[in-house]
Amino acid sequence: MSENVYSVSEIVGTSTVSLDDAIKGAIGRASKTLHNLDWFQVSDIRGRIEEGARCRFQVTLKVGFRLDEHED
Repeated sequence: MSENVYSVSEIVGTSTVSLDDAIKGAIGRASKTLHNLDWFQVSDIRGRIEEGARCRFQVTLKVGFRLDEHED
């Protein structure tokens, strides 16, 4: 059996609730398309102040997922 090989994708999540909600939403959505997700790294945090002082949180994540084993 060989060592694991990973691929990394960059995704962006947003939320009007919290940074945590933006992260969980992004990972939840990515898990519907990508499988074998193993880790994430927050690489950027931004926010937008909307009318009425309401905040929109935005996080950029790098997500790592194991590539499927190739059978020879």
